[in-house]
Amino acid sequence: MSYTANTPAQQREMLDACGVASTDVFFEVIPPALRARALDLPPARSELEVRNYFQRAAARNAGPLTLFLGGGVYDHFIPAAVDALAGRSEFYTAYTPYQPEVSQGTLQAIYEYQSSICRLTGMDVSNASLYDGGTALCEACQMAIHATKRSRIVLDGGINPVYRTMIRTYTANLSIGLDEVPVSHGQSNRTALAAAITEETAAVILQNPNFFGVIDDHSDIAAACHARGALVIQSVYPVAMSVLKTPGECGVDIVTGEGQSLGIPLSFGGPYLGFMATTSALVRKMPGRLVGRTLDREGRDAFVLTLQAREQHIRRDKATSNICTNQALCALRAHIHMSLLSRRSAGGRGIVPLQNALRDQAPQGDPRRRGDGKQPRIQRVHGAAADGCQRTGEPANRARHCRRLAAGPLLPRNG
Repeated sequence: MSYTANTPAQQREMLDACGVASTDVFFEVIPPALRARALDLPPARSELEVRNYFQRAAARNAGPLTLFLGGGVYDHFIPAAVDALAGRSEFYTAYTPYQPEVSQGTLQAIYEYQSSICRLTGMDVSNASLYDGGTALCEACQMAIHATKRSRIVLDGGINPVYRTMIRTYTANLSIGLDEVPVSHGQSNRTALAAAITEETAAVILQNPNFFGVIDDHSDIAAACHARGALVIQSVYPVAMSVLKTPGECGVDIVTGEGQSLGIPLSFGGPYLGFMATTSALVRKMPGRLVGRTLDREGRDAFVLTLQAREQHIRRDKATSNICTNQALCALRAHIHMSLLSRRSAGGRGIVPLQNALRDQAPQGDPRRRGDGKQPRIQRVHGAAADGCQRTGEPANRARHCRRLAAGPLLPRNG
């Protein structure tokens, strides 16, 4: 942002328009004892001088260094095309797409993002995104409570501690109980988790890879939870999902994660992207926006915000969540990123350059490379597909992503 100082003449003009002699008049309402006696600020500088000052200050930082910390937030490679495409004014200045007849571009971009998340996680339905990975996990807790009518959540000790703190904050004033189960040698403790599940347990929350970097196959835990009527929520690292057994294959009910690694810069902490995907059975309990594909009255493909009766702007206090927006621009970046770093193949899904780098870090034959000890399949995520969100190789009745959820004719698209 350019820095532009007001000239003395401009300052005088503004004061005259306000009918005052000086800026001191604006501070007369503050008692003298509470006023700042001296701000001790240096003289004003020109834009060039300010720019040079901060460049010299930034040069004192150590770098460039390789970042090994992050807890789900990392400095990955971002193709230049992500900035070029996401920065186009059609996307950059787009407003909330409540009017589908004038928002088809934004709606289709969100729909394709949802499709990519479904392929990446192996789930049926994705929403249009949430604020960040922690928020998405907290919303998944609320979703499980509403779906099961139960009141307790079991937290695995391998969950990101920031996420656990957020969950405790979210639930502090609600009638929701939390049970935390420590890990065993860095991995989910099956025996302790099974013992923690009761008739009041709405869901068990897991993370893969967990905060300690341990890869796990949670299929057995998911089966045990379902046998007791509890749901399974899994927080995942999206890049790793292209080589690991997907949450859908593990029998997970709700998947969440931090999407920053999908083409979003670190930016000193945000804005980031929370993604969420679930099964068709739970779609009406899912928070946030949801874009579906239908047909307009001329038989052409059209995209709309669907199942909006779940949302706050319609149901008010009875909504599934007070989340009433999404990170559309970040979601667009994520979809472009996955499309650029993908390679089409029959039945595949994955982020090829990054997934190969991750896979090659583990020694050959290391059982942690996959929960069952086998070499992982190379799975790929590809970009916009003509079939909406059909998942290759699955039965037609399950291969969909909220397809045709919005019924009835739409106005034709402009142009």
